[in-house]
Amino acid sequence: MSAPERIGIYGGTFSPPHCGHVRAAEAFAASGCIDRLMIIPSFLPPHKDYRPEVSTEDRLHMCEIAFSGIPGAEISDIEIRRGGRSYTVDTLRALSAPDRELVMLCGTDMLMTLDSWYRADEIFRLCTVAYVRRENSAEVLPLLRARADLYREKYGARIIEIESDALEISSTEIRRELSHNVAPSLIPREVYEYIQKRGLYR
Repeated sequence: MSAPERIGIYGGTFSPPHCGHVRAAEAFAASGCIDRLMIIPSFLPPHKDYRPEVSTEDRLHMCEIAFSGIPGAEISDIEIRRGGRSYTVDTLRALSAPDRELVMLCGTDMLMTLDSWYRADEIFRLCTVAYVRRENSAEVLPLLRARADLYREKYGARIIEIESDALEISSTEIRRELSHNVAPSLIPREVYEYIQKRGLYR
């Protein structure tokens, strides 16, 4: 009997996808814990008061551009096609299969609040959680590991840490710079060219 395929899941608003997103995805893909990587732009993230500034089609195209250099990475529109609030548990249910193992990537802030997500107990049951640092503070690391231990004890969670150089980037600040026609240094050049061509975030 062959081993289950390990599917890496990296979801987010990606508005726009920036170098921090790309670095995290690269580290995830290179970690050896997954066989292939799915990038999944959300339709409406449930944990944010999100007002779409660009179309879902533009976010999909920007993701295709931003993550194109990662071998085997694919952009999935599963949450966009489903519509409504993009609850993680619904996506995990849809992607689950007997011959698959799901591994979900999250950042520092997401890991710290994961037990407050809708059907958190089922999320931990359906996938392994992989987290990557999004900040450089030495004080945060023991907090992350303590939270991971709490999830293991409370939910029987499977949690792994992905090694990567942290890159602190604010998507809000990037959008503010774009709205003032300033070229942010922390988004891929090809993504910025697409944004300029389409007149996004003005």
